[in-house]
Amino acid sequence: MFIAREKELAILQDTYNKPGFQMTVIYGRRRIGKSTLITEFIKDKRASYYVASKTSLEDNVKKWGRQFVEDVVPELSGVEFNDLENFFKFVGNYCRNERLIMAIDEIPYIAETDASFLSRFQIAIDTILATGNVYLIISGSAISFMEKEVLSEKSPIFGRRTNQIFLKPFDYLDSGKFVPHYSVEEKAIVYGVTGGVAKYLTLFDDTLTLDRNLIENYFTTSGYLYEEPHNLLMQEFRTVNTYNSVIEACSNGANKVNEISDKTHESTATLSYVLKNLMTVGVISKIHAMTDEKNKKKVSYEITDGMYRFWYRFVPMAKAAIEMGRGEIYYNKNVKGKLHEYMGEIFEYMCRHYILLKGLDGELNCLVTNTGKWWGQGHDRKPTDIDVVGIDNINNQAVLGECKFKNEPIDKAVYEALIDRKGLIDKKYDEVQYVFFSLSGYTEWVKETADSEKVKLLTLEDLYDIEQ
Repeated sequence: MFIAREKELAILQDTYNKPGFQMTVIYGRRRIGKSTLITEFIKDKRASYYVASKTSLEDNVKKWGRQFVEDVVPELSGVEFNDLENFFKFVGNYCRNERLIMAIDEIPYIAETDASFLSRFQIAIDTILATGNVYLIISGSAISFMEKEVLSEKSPIFGRRTNQIFLKPFDYLDSGKFVPHYSVEEKAIVYGVTGGVAKYLTLFDDTLTLDRNLIENYFTTSGYLYEEPHNLLMQEFRTVNTYNSVIEACSNGANKVNEISDKTHESTATLSYVLKNLMTVGVISKIHAMTDEKNKKKVSYEITDGMYRFWYRFVPMAKAAIEMGRGEIYYNKNVKGKLHEYMGEIFEYMCRHYILLKGLDGELNCLVTNTGKWWGQGHDRKPTDIDVVGIDNINNQAVLGECKFKNEPIDKAVYEALIDRKGLIDKKYDEVQYVFFSLSGYTEWVKETADSEKVKLLTLEDLYDIEQ
């Protein structure tokens, strides 16, 4: 069953409806659902879809041509092509009048094996495809390659595309649609351990318990996610050990360059390169303190990919147990009881997403156009932080939020702590609203004290009770 991606399908359909040659570039990290999106879109349409191989250009031309014939002109089965230009001339004959979709997936596989491919592809687009009625869809998982070699001004095919889609993970709302029979708490945890990545979400079967899904995917040697980080790093990077060390350091609390350097024994120059690449593929994000973005001391590198975050937090220490077939025992003793603690920062991401949605819909006391978190010194000069900061840059207003994913209600101490943080962010912002997010509700004191005009008390159910 195809889930969500309504906006992306609409972009593809609108582009398809335009007459003449059109071209869409789709890119995003591995397992994100690019192939599924393309195959969903082209079903019931006159289309050819080919997934490139890590082989020579000649071999790909043969396979591509064979696939095109099978999809579009099966009556010519057996026809083969040894030359790229002749193949495109053949395609041109079948896209002059009736609309035709031609989709090529993992195009970097071809381009990286033959330096001339993109230039020859450009000539084919300009002289053959552009004169017909073809809708060309190009896709790839190597984000850096797609940005530099396909989308940049230096690319031979630059300027030919109609639009591009950078396919990102599902948000927590769409992720929940993969496990509709789970409780909202379970849906949130599934989002937290998969990062909203399509492939990982499909691994969770909501006819089984959440514990069973986690054990079978992460804590057994046959589990799909047991070796997934290593497999992905092997596909993306050459020096896997260095990347592994950096992610591991971040997982263990090293969030600044000097801290990561101390733990990995890598130079700052090497770390700069590695962190940049990890950010490109979406494993790590560079976080700035809201309203203090120019302060270089307030920069944090955090693992924001849920699958990597969960794996590096729990799996390495469990490997011996897993290899001995005792992963379930390890999970029950050392992981299950820590899921709420693990979900703390994930819950903050979810709450910021909610604040942005509601702010843009005009359902808060100001028009929130940007969200993040803030950290620094409190009024008592001790380190403190604010989980959610929503900013209205037009009217210089702000919304502050506190998030607790715990089996205990938010009480007086937590309530007053957020209210007391008034004035900590940039003084130019008027803090017009406070929003609390709680897994387990609120004490009677908080309910009676909260000012309904300026304070919102929300539960996890409220986060899922929202129209996108």
